Amino acid sequence: MPRREDLETILVLGSGPIKIGQAAEFDFSGSQAVQALREDGYKVILVNSNPATIQNDPEMADKVYIEPLLPDTIKRIIEIERPDALLAGMGGQTALNIASDLAHAGVLDELGVELIGSDLDAIDKAEDRDLFNKVCLEIDLPISNAIACNSMDDVLSAADEIGSWPILIRPAFTLGGLGGGTAWNTGELVEIATLGLRNSRIGQVLIEESILGWQEYEYEVMRDTADNATIVCTMENIDPMGVHTGESTVVAPVQSLSDRDHMQLRDMSLSLIRKLNIKGGCNVQFAVNQSTGEVRVIEVNPRVSRSSALASKATGYPIARMAAKIAVGYTLDELPNPITGEGTTAAFEPTLDYCVVKIPRWPFDKFRTADRTLGTSMKSTGEVMAIGRCFEEAFLKAWASLEQGLHYPKPLTRADESEGEGMAQRANEKLPDSVLVDWLSIATDRRMGAVIEAFRRGWSIERVHEITRITRWFLYGFQKIADMENQIVAMGCAPSNVSSDDLRNWKSHGFSDAHIADALSGFPASGMKGAASSRSEEAVMKVRHAHSIHPIYRMVDSCAAEFAAKTPYYYSTYEPKGDNRIDVLPGLAERVKRRQIVIGSGPIRIGQGIEFDYGCVHAVKAIREAGMDAVLMNNNPETVSTDFDTSDRLYFEPLTLECVSEVLLRENAHGILLQFGGQTAINLALPLEERIPTLGIDLEILGTSCDAIDEASDRERFEDFAERTGIQMPRGATGTSADDVRNAVEKIGFPVLIRPSYVLGGRGMEILANEKQLEAYLSEAYLAPDKPLLVDEYLGHAIELDVDAAADGEQVLIGAIMEHLEEAGIHSGDSTCFIPTQNISEEMLERVREQTKKIGLGLNIFGCFNIQFAIQGDDLYCLEVNPRSSRTVPFVAKATGVPMARIAARVTLGIKLKDQKIPVPTSGHVSVKAPVFPFIKLQGLDPAPGPEMKSTGEVYGSDTRADVAYLKARLATEIPVATDGGAYLTVRDGDKEELVPIAESLSKMGFTIFATPGSADVIRAGGVEVETVYRITDRMHPDALDLMRTGKVSFIVNVPTVSGGAVRDGNMMRRLAVEMNIPFVTTMSGAKMEVAAIKAMREVDIQPMRLKVNY
Repeated sequence: MPRREDLETILVLGSGPIKIGQAAEFDFSGSQAVQALREDGYKVILVNSNPATIQNDPEMADKVYIEPLLPDTIKRIIEIERPDALLAGMGGQTALNIASDLAHAGVLDELGVELIGSDLDAIDKAEDRDLFNKVCLEIDLPISNAIACNSMDDVLSAADEIGSWPILIRPAFTLGGLGGGTAWNTGELVEIATLGLRNSRIGQVLIEESILGWQEYEYEVMRDTADNATIVCTMENIDPMGVHTGESTVVAPVQSLSDRDHMQLRDMSLSLIRKLNIKGGCNVQFAVNQSTGEVRVIEVNPRVSRSSALASKATGYPIARMAAKIAVGYTLDELPNPITGEGTTAAFEPTLDYCVVKIPRWPFDKFRTADRTLGTSMKSTGEVMAIGRCFEEAFLKAWASLEQGLHYPKPLTRADESEGEGMAQRANEKLPDSVLVDWLSIATDRRMGAVIEAFRRGWSIERVHEITRITRWFLYGFQKIADMENQIVAMGCAPSNVSSDDLRNWKSHGFSDAHIADALSGFPASGMKGAASSRSEEAVMKVRHAHSIHPIYRMVDSCAAEFAAKTPYYYSTYEPKGDNRIDVLPGLAERVKRRQIVIGSGPIRIGQGIEFDYGCVHAVKAIREAGMDAVLMNNNPETVSTDFDTSDRLYFEPLTLECVSEVLLRENAHGILLQFGGQTAINLALPLEERIPTLGIDLEILGTSCDAIDEASDRERFEDFAERTGIQMPRGATGTSADDVRNAVEKIGFPVLIRPSYVLGGRGMEILANEKQLEAYLSEAYLAPDKPLLVDEYLGHAIELDVDAAADGEQVLIGAIMEHLEEAGIHSGDSTCFIPTQNISEEMLERVREQTKKIGLGLNIFGCFNIQFAIQGDDLYCLEVNPRSSRTVPFVAKATGVPMARIAARVTLGIKLKDQKIPVPTSGHVSVKAPVFPFIKLQGLDPAPGPEMKSTGEVYGSDTRADVAYLKARLATEIPVATDGGAYLTVRDGDKEELVPIAESLSKMGFTIFATPGSADVIRAGGVEVETVYRITDRMHPDALDLMRTGKVSFIVNVPTVSGGAVRDGNMMRRLAVEMNIPFVTTMSGAKMEVAAIKAMREVDIQPMRLKVNY
């Protein structure tokens, strides 16, 4: 059936901020869907609250609203815009829940809006656990014995009925398994089910028999209105049941099933999607007990999901695009497959002649106190994907893509247990077998490394299978990696003595040059930093190049090369019997366009999120617009940058020096652009500059020179520059040993801000107020001559500013000056930002502009840069300069209508600022960016923002009034804004006087004020009625925790003393506030703004604002 002519305007819902369980995959699917609808002539209105996405760029849709994703807001936008249809399947669980709410409330019918792409009945049957189980039983599909419960009494009687432990708890209608888990006794059952009932949108959990240890499989299915259905991709989790699929290492296509078993799951998937009447993309999950052959259907996602993004990138089949076309009436046999062009239709099932491995990226390297155990609730922030011709090659390439520690697995030692003083000595002791058994039996981020280690030590397949329950097929693969590594170690010769055959064999199993070099040296405890040049990674590369051993590049073509593919989407592989030559780009001699390579930002992690992917996509667009070839390298399957049609050529590869060098040789590239891929790409600048002469290619590193990058990033060089140009910096020093640091602190005086140099997202940053905290920090910090610590005076009560700008050697363009709501000392990525500034004098802003220009021109920056300033009284301090695109670039673009990323990318291509058409900034409104934190998902983490970045994403609010703009951003974070009830106030001594007006405003609005004794006395003296409450440490009742549990508190102001240890009253209170979804602020400026928002919420009827730009 061809496209529907009765629809004109379609409203598409995005998925909101990046959070654990819902990352950039919906920016990717939403962008693909919007493009698919517009090319068919439909008008598209897009609503999303996340400013960092490509999806809500002004040119992506006909109208864009960056507003809170709440049913009331969407209803208001529908009343204004009057669309014909609503497409909700591209915005993850968030969008589905809103569509479902609006439909059930009768709003869509009343306003004449049709829900397309997912039918309401299908959503309810797939999401409501009880209805879903009934559907499965109707068509004879096996499910686990399960009971739906709506209260704690139901939960306890269900546990009795099932009668065996462990028991699985699964909440209905939630995201990333929030509030689910496995309970081994009644105590754990009550704890997990309480959270589950609270987080489920319909207050329902399913209590079911556990199938821990079974294998988990996923089938990605497409179906249209004519009942054509096809399996796009099959996936298998290496981790057995008990670990959420988003937390598992996943392999595609399925490797360990017999053809008969695969056909059985395929038939079950198709009968289920037909029975549920799902049209578009959906994902079916199964558990299989490999020893008995029993099968259980686990669940169906009736929408495009995280697995769909993986399936899309693994096969090259654009699932979201097809789902959007199906939603407007097309059938699969009418749609050409865009990968093969006219060769096949979308009804053609993809065939893979390669292996794909996805590994999640967890934030435990940042949060050393968080619980690392993996279970049915997600903790990872992102993922990487790699493609190879065999499992071993794909797995080792995926490991190299993670950017955690080394790019390859190495023998485990006591140093892997913990960082801190004495780490260098512990690197000489191997990890005890008893610890290894723990690491194997408990699923954590360390498990895969532990499996390889067990085989290094000669453990048998059966022994490892017994402990881990991982399918033997994968264990044979891991054993092969360990055996091959042991063989390299046993050789122990210099790289120059390795034969061409051995080298090719190791490379075809995924061993990187660095891995081979380290293994040939016997994995020295001190690492490869001090290795002789004849034994280094570069030595291996030179030997390999002397033998002409290079990877060949295969196409991801969805049809195992049966048809000609036209989309150039490649992966590298070393064929065991390949030709010895560089696999040069076909037709290189005839190509006339300049080839520019953009390096992506890798997996989404805290400190480096989707904002950098946004920059990369803009860079690619600028290169294509300038009539050049844009070639992109990245390894993140969730992003727009890795979509099949974003760039002219896409290489899905680890972002390591080795892989980048090989692509440069193949492409014979003219230039490489590093400033948009975050710290990942910038860290490649110096190593690449050194390697270019060895590769013998004529390549230009576009934009800011490596020397200028180093001058901005290296502490001592930047201090010299600041002194020369008259820029003031906080007093600071650098230490490479614990004693250096102690001496520096003595000179500067407490409090100090301490952090490692060359850092991303403030990892390992803390504010220390006394000797005790300093000693605790040094015992955990890892110091080495090449890894110094920076010590700075801490600027208390200073206002922090962020400036995004672009320079071209002659001029500097300032995109925006942003004011942080929170005082300096809270990481800029975690602060709430305002454009334009609200409390800064025009004279001070002029000084900021002047210094920004001085820095941009003085450091010879070409392209974009970001500066953080702090204002204390009349002093302006420069805190740091980042010579790259920053995480605020997309926010600036949406708030001012000036696309900084694209302007800066043009500068790097040689187009001066004066020769560009730069749009006039928009004015007349205030824009606010607010952070979104992962505290609910990560136990053991203090939920107070500090100098180390903790947020995973951001939201946006804009209005003509600052308080309303802030209120919108706050509502978009999905943490409620209090309107009545009790306010609990406790602040440090220095802030007690400032608390009185806050208490007064809250009291006037009808809040009951509670405070700890010290704060209560000051509030009472200010003439405000207040109830005194005990401190938590007094062990008397009522304390804050009692008030929160009894529902007497709906808002908390808790300003901690300068942070350090996490074991404080405040930490317990903040943790409980997170679990009960009670809003809290930890700064005085935050408290004032929150009170203004509460007031605005009561007085103002909030109106949505369309995104407007002047281009």
